Amino acid sequence: MAIAPHRSERNALCDLFTRVGPAAPTLCEGWATSDLATHLVVRERKPLAALGLVLPLFAAGLERTMKRTSKEKTYDGLVALVRSGPPSLLRPFDAPMNMSEYFIHHEDVRRGGGDTTPRPESDIADVEEALWKSMGRGSRLLTRSLASTGLDLVHSDGRVVHARSGEQAATLTGRPGEIALYLSGRKAAAHVEVGGPPEAAAALRDARFGI
Repeated sequence: MAIAPHRSERNALCDLFTRVGPAAPTLCEGWATSDLATHLVVRERKPLAALGLVLPLFAAGLERTMKRTSKEKTYDGLVALVRSGPPSLLRPFDAPMNMSEYFIHHEDVRRGGGDTTPRPESDIADVEEALWKSMGRGSRLLTRSLASTGLDLVHSDGRVVHARSGEQAATLTGRPGEIALYLSGRKAAAHVEVGGPPEAAAALRDARFGI
């Protein structure tokens, strides 16, 4: 039986965590692999602390929880918790919560050492199709920092998601995984093409994405 894309990315990330060890670099500024593993455990298993990811009021509590968790758990223990999946209460929401999350963090570790080469398209076709479908549902939220500038996301196969409307619309063209990385703030590592009217394209290049 085929493994669901969000689950295969989780497993692949955990395999990579184990292979590179706790001190490997990632694309998350200031974080090694041990920090990223801690983040994933806290995000899924400490919901009150995880509010600090999006609400400044809870940021100090998140930092304390991250430090405590990293002291209480070994690196192998953290990876095992990540691999086991979310708690039972959250499992029905695993795919929508974690498809993009685990693809992006898998790439954070893969590309953290400086090699930003994408994985072969044929190896992750199901993963990228799932990412594309999730962009159709959530792209407006992801691109809210563009304000009045429009944006069309253009799949490398020609499909288009109209992420935002505006007087002028930029275009972001590439494979779904590369678009996902760009919209999550990993612009330098993403293999995409920015197009559209000059002002709109400049707004896209200057926009701050990610949490």
